[in-house]
Amino acid sequence: MSRTVLFKGNPIAVDGPELKVGDKAPDFTVQSSGAAGLGDVTLSDFAGKTLLLSIVPSLDTGVCAIQTKQFNQRASALPESVAVVTVSTDLPFAQGRFCGAEGIDKLRTVSDHRDVSFGKAYGVLITEGPLRRVLTRAVFVVGPDGTLTHVEYVPEVTSEPNYDAAIAAIG
Repeated sequence: MSRTVLFKGNPIAVDGPELKVGDKAPDFTVQSSGAAGLGDVTLSDFAGKTLLLSIVPSLDTGVCAIQTKQFNQRASALPESVAVVTVSTDLPFAQGRFCGAEGIDKLRTVSDHRDVSFGKAYGVLITEGPLRRVLTRAVFVVGPDGTLTHVEYVPEVTSEPNYDAAIAAIG
């Protein structure tokens, strides 16, 4: 199923389903870089926790950097039962460099670079134009039971998400 979002006012195609509040969160496998090297990260790694997924096209762009810094700042006030994860198609090493340079230490970054399966499952994979094969801006909150409690597909890729609505959905 193909939908569109806007990039600087121009429509671009996005692949995957349009998820809604109440849907079961699709499983995913993404990559993360850590002390032990590259490793897979899946939805089940966060079982029993509330999971805030912040989706960005690339950490090395202005709005994506703002979004990641904003959720990093807000994550410090959240309980231990909440995990905040930023997902992009940036390579895990680039994500690590960005986080180190920007002092991002309250959230985790993961990469969908390998097969963009997260993008396809969550309906955020851009399939055409200058952003082809990156993820569109979105925010999802997954409850401890694996159900989506908040879904925001940001209509204009260059706009910021509604941070307050995402944090409020954590409850």
